[in-house]
Amino acid sequence: MSHIYCYEILLATGRSKVGIASIPVEKDASAVLWLEKLLDGIVVRLYRLPHWLSGFYGSFRWLFRSKLNGKELAGLLRDIAVMTGSGIPVFEAIQSIAEDRDAESGRKVARVCTQLMEDLNSGKSISGAFARQPDIFPDSVRGLAVIGDETGNMHLMLMEAADHIERITTMKSNAKQAMIYPLSSFLAIFGAGAFWVVYVMPKLVGMFKQMNAKLPPLTIYVLAASEWLNANGLYVLIGLVAVVFAVYTSWKRSLAFRRSVYNFLHKMPIARTILVSSGLAMFAEYLAILTKSGLDVVSSFQILDRSLLDLYYKDRTIAIRQFLERGDRISSAMRQVGGFPAMMVRMIAVGEESGTLGAQLSYLSKEYSARLHRVVGTLAELIKPLVVLVAGAMFLLLIAALLLPVYDLVRQTMSGPR
Repeated sequence: MSHIYCYEILLATGRSKVGIASIPVEKDASAVLWLEKLLDGIVVRLYRLPHWLSGFYGSFRWLFRSKLNGKELAGLLRDIAVMTGSGIPVFEAIQSIAEDRDAESGRKVARVCTQLMEDLNSGKSISGAFARQPDIFPDSVRGLAVIGDETGNMHLMLMEAADHIERITTMKSNAKQAMIYPLSSFLAIFGAGAFWVVYVMPKLVGMFKQMNAKLPPLTIYVLAASEWLNANGLYVLIGLVAVVFAVYTSWKRSLAFRRSVYNFLHKMPIARTILVSSGLAMFAEYLAILTKSGLDVVSSFQILDRSLLDLYYKDRTIAIRQFLERGDRISSAMRQVGGFPAMMVRMIAVGEESGTLGAQLSYLSKEYSARLHRVVGTLAELIKPLVVLVAGAMFLLLIAALLLPVYDLVRQTMSGPR
């Protein structure tokens, strides 16, 4: 059982350090030895927090826990792999990484390493220490760490995990870029148009009315839209916020809602291309890394089920695992479940027959990652002229609504008495 301690320790460098630590011991004397071994110093003061305060500290620590992005996690795994591969004990390797606190990312990594050192000091293996921080180390990384502990090739497994995290991060980044770019472009266009309609148009049209200019139908329609937005803009804004909040809440709490959204997006032309490329790339990548590490296919699909975010493929992964538990092969199960291209099914079948399943999955992962990259580039090129077309049409409408009254004023001035 762990207890929370406040401590002050005199380090070997001569500096004094004050902190709070969760220490897996029963007696205070053991906590002193634990801290002195961990931090290489002499404990000056030590105080065990009461249980109620320990619970509050645990909740506070969970709320503000360190969360590493893909790049930071890959760097951490690669650093540990390089040092352990050169013969440095894993505890000393993690301790060296924890001493780097120069940047914000370095401080986040250091906090994660401190927790790892606490768990290693309590007798846990590196895979057990990873399992204590599931929000930092995903299932695929923890699975590779278990294989590393069992085979003694931890540095190879950690290097493989770092490469895997980098590939997954690149795939997710490409998928997000493909979805966010068009949305942000059109939001900028309609935001600029709304500013003209709500703020600019009323002032100019008011000036035209004072000059007794005859307003054409187009200007009247735009003015009516402007007046309606000015009168109901607050309600429109509240409605949009309510819709966004409702969608966000439903997405977080309702599995059925998320499944419906994914199924709907998989039927939309552009979204389907993006989701299929990213989903198949991640499916192949996760399965390749797990099967090559030596896990059996059922365990691999259990981890794959927890790792995939796209419920369209998550549901199919669960169905495939049920066939595998009955003794079917992966390719046969994929063919029965459906939703996977014939090329992928055929290549996996060849890999199962020839014993090269890991290599076939790695090739498929690279192929679908390249397709996703091409889709993002093609979509960006298609969006550019579309953005110009929509923006041009909108501002042409607004300029025409403003210029027609000006033309009418000029015509009245030219035809009036001299």
